[in-house]
Amino acid sequence: MTHKRSDRKKQKRKRQVYESNLINNGLQLEATRSVVDEKLIFVKVHAPWEVLCAYAEVMHIKLPLQHNDLKTQDSAFNWFSRLFRVDENIIKPEQEFFTAPFQMEYLSSFYIQDKDTFFNPATRSRIVHFILSRVEYATKNNVKKFGINKLLDTGIYKAAFPLHDSSFRHLSTDPNCPSERYLLYREWAHPKNIFKLQPLDFIRKYYGEKIGIYFAWLGFYTNMLTVAAVVGVGCFLYGFLTKDNCTWSQEVCDPNIGGNIIMCPQCDKVCTYWNLTITCESSKKLCIFDSFGTLVFAVFMGIWVTFFLEFWKRRQAELEYEWDTVEYLEQEEQVRPEYEARCTHVVMNEITQEEEHVPYTACGKCVRMTFCTSAIFFWILLIIASVVGIIVYRLSVFLVFSAKLSQHISGTEVIRKYLTPQTATSVTASLISFVVIMILNIIYEKVAILITDFELPRTQTDYENSLTTKMFLFQFVNYYSSCFYIAFFKGKFVGHPGSPVYWLGKYRNEECDPGGCLLELTTQLAIIVGGKAIWNNIQEVLVPLVKNLIGRYSAAARSEKVIPRWEHDYHLQPFGKLGLFYEYLEMVIQFGFVTLFVASFPLAPLLALINNMLEIRLDAWKLTTQFRRMVPQKAQDIGAWQPILQGIAILAVVTNAMIIAFTSDMIPRLVYYWSFSVPPYGSHSSHTMKGYINSTLSVFNISDFKNESRPFSPWFGNQMTCRYRDLRYPPGHQHQYEHNIYYWHVLAAKLAFIIVMEHVIYFVKFIISYAIPDVSQKTKSKVKREKYLTQKLLHENDLKGVKKNMGKIANKIIRGPESTFRPKEE
Repeated sequence: MTHKRSDRKKQKRKRQVYESNLINNGLQLEATRSVVDEKLIFVKVHAPWEVLCAYAEVMHIKLPLQHNDLKTQDSAFNWFSRLFRVDENIIKPEQEFFTAPFQMEYLSSFYIQDKDTFFNPATRSRIVHFILSRVEYATKNNVKKFGINKLLDTGIYKAAFPLHDSSFRHLSTDPNCPSERYLLYREWAHPKNIFKLQPLDFIRKYYGEKIGIYFAWLGFYTNMLTVAAVVGVGCFLYGFLTKDNCTWSQEVCDPNIGGNIIMCPQCDKVCTYWNLTITCESSKKLCIFDSFGTLVFAVFMGIWVTFFLEFWKRRQAELEYEWDTVEYLEQEEQVRPEYEARCTHVVMNEITQEEEHVPYTACGKCVRMTFCTSAIFFWILLIIASVVGIIVYRLSVFLVFSAKLSQHISGTEVIRKYLTPQTATSVTASLISFVVIMILNIIYEKVAILITDFELPRTQTDYENSLTTKMFLFQFVNYYSSCFYIAFFKGKFVGHPGSPVYWLGKYRNEECDPGGCLLELTTQLAIIVGGKAIWNNIQEVLVPLVKNLIGRYSAAARSEKVIPRWEHDYHLQPFGKLGLFYEYLEMVIQFGFVTLFVASFPLAPLLALINNMLEIRLDAWKLTTQFRRMVPQKAQDIGAWQPILQGIAILAVVTNAMIIAFTSDMIPRLVYYWSFSVPPYGSHSSHTMKGYINSTLSVFNISDFKNESRPFSPWFGNQMTCRYRDLRYPPGHQHQYEHNIYYWHVLAAKLAFIIVMEHVIYFVKFIISYAIPDVSQKTKSKVKREKYLTQKLLHENDLKGVKKNMGKIANKIIRGPESTFRPKEE
C-alpha cells in the first residue's frame, strides 16, 4: 500500500509538472470531473490564436494566400459525376487556395477572413498534439523525459484524443458548432450514400490527410473495379451463353462417346473404375470459365492494373498539391518510448561527433536481425506445413470418398452427377483451408508484432514499415499458397496408372478431373474471397459495436446525469496506432486475389466491387460512430503499400499466363484444333474439335497394374483397357506409356504462349506507363502559379524593404562630411 501511495504521488507530481509546462507553452487547460466516475478527471486543452500562429510557423504548415485564379475546363464527364456527388447545399465544396508556409511577419499577406476558421479542425488538432508530444514532465540522470505518449504508456494519463465536434445523431445546439461529424455520418457513412462519391476534402478537413488519402485510394480502386467487373461479367456471360456449343463437353456427356469411355481408378486399391459421363456436369461448368473470354479477360486485367496504378499516381499527385503535402517538411520523428527505454549503450554519432545512447551495439543488432529473419522463415515454413497438411487431407479423404460415396448414393443418380469424389474433396478441403487461414491470421498477427517489437525499430514509421513487410509476407503465403498448389502443382506430377507418383512416399498424387483443375481453383477462390469478405465485415461491425454498447450501458447504469460530449468520446473505442494498417492490408490481399488468379475466376472483380462499396461505408460508419477521433497526421501517399501493389501487378501477368497455359485446357484444345484434328495427325478433312476427348485420354492395359495399386473392385465387361488423362503412347507401342508427339507440341505451345503473352502485356504496360505522366499538366500549372505567388507576395516584399534600406544607407554615405564619393571639383 505504501508503494502504491508513493507511486500515485510520483504520478501526480509528473502530471502537475507536465500541465504547468503546457500552460507555459501558451495552452489553456480546463479540468472537469467525470459525471460517471468521480475518480476520473478530464483536462480540456484550448489553443489560443497566438499559439496556433507560432507553432504553424515552427511546423512549416502551409496556409491560404489567395484564391485559385487559374481557369479550368470542366471535364466532359462533369455532368455525369454531378449525379453521384454529395449535395453542395449540405456540404459546401472547399474553396481552392494557393498556399505558402506560414510566417508571422507576413500575416497580412495570408487570406484571413475569420480567425476561427483560418486553421481547420485537423490542423488545430495536429498543432496541439505537436505541443503535447514535446513538453517535458521530468528529468532523470540529466535526461529529459517528455511527450504525452510516454505518459499514456506509463498510465499517468488514461487517454488523450481530439474531441468530436458534435453527436453523429443530430445537429449541435451550439450555433457556432459546424456539426461536421453529423454531416459526415449523414452524407458519407450512412448506407443510403452507397452509390455516392465521397466528400474527400471534408474528410481531410475533419480527420486529416492520412485518413483522407486512405479513403481517396479506396474510392479510386473501387471506381476502377467497376470497369474490371463489367468486363469480367461480360466474359462470364460469354462463357455461359456459349457453353452449349462446347464440343468437348458434349463429347463427355454423349452416351455414345463419354458413356463408352471407362476411366482408370484415381487412387490405389479402394478406388474403382468409373465412367467419363460422371463428370458431365462439371465439364459444362468448366465451359463457362475455360473459354476464349477467359484469355481476353486475363490480357485485359494485365493492362487494367497498369492503368489503375498510373492513374492513381496522377490522382495522388493532385491530392498532394491540393492538400499541401508536395513539399511537406516532415519533422524529425519522436523516438518510440520502447526504443528509448532500452538505450543503455553509448556510441559516437558520426554526423554530430557527439555521444548518444542506443539500445544495442553493432554486434547486438546483427544478433537481433538474424533472430528476426530466422523467426520469419520459421513461421513461413509453418504456414507451408499447414498447406501440406491440407494436401494430405485431400489425398486421404479422396480415398474415403471414392470408396464410400458411390456406395451410399448409388441409387440416386441425380446427386451422383454433382457429388463426385473430386467435388466433395475439393469443397471440404476449400472450407477447411479457409478456416485454417482465418486461425493462422490471428496467430501470425501476434507473431509479427512480437518479432517487430523484439527488432526494436527507432521511430513509428520504421515500426510500421517493418510490420508491413512481415504481415504482408505472412498473409501472402497464408492466403495464396493453396491457390498456387491447385493452379500449378495439382495433377501435374502424377505419372500414369502403371507407375504413379507418390507424395511423402505414401499418398498417391492427386489427379485433376478430365476437364482440368481450373474449376477447382475457381471453387477455392470463390470460397476464400467470399468467406473472407463476409468474415471481415462482420468482425469490423460487431466488435466495436458490442464493446461500445457494453461501455454505454454500464455508464448509464451508474449515472442518470447528462453525460457531456468529452465523456461520450472517452467511452468510444481508441483507433490504435495501426488502425489504417489493417485496412490497407485487407484491401491489398483482395487486390492480389483480383489480379493474380483472375484468369480462373472472372467474377472476382465483381465480388471485390460489391465488398468495397460496403467497406467504404462500414469504415466511415466505424470512424464517425464507434471510434474516438484520432490525431490528424500528414501523409503524402499510401506509403509502403505502393511498391507492394506494383510487385503484385508484375507477378499477376506471370501467374495468369501460367494459369491459362498449365491449368486451363485452352492450349491443348487450340493445338488439337489447328494441328491434330487434320492430317497428317488427324483424320478429319477440316479443322474441328470433334474427337478432342478421345485424343487427350491415353490408353492403359489393366494387366499392367502393379500389385500395390491394383483396384479391389473387379473389372466389368470385355474391355481389357481403361483411359486416363495424359498424352502418352498406348500399350503395344515401342515407346509405350511415354509422352507422345501431341504432348511435346502442347508443351512447346504452352511455353511459347507464356513468352508471347508476357512480352506483349509488359510491352503495353511500358507504353502506358510512358504515355501517362505521373503529374497532370493542370497540377503542374497550379504548382508553378503557387510558387510565383509565394515569390511575389512574400519574398518581393523583403526585396523592396532591403532596397529601401540600402538606398537610405547609400544617401547617408554620399552626404557624409568626409565621404570619398563626393564629385570632383573642376
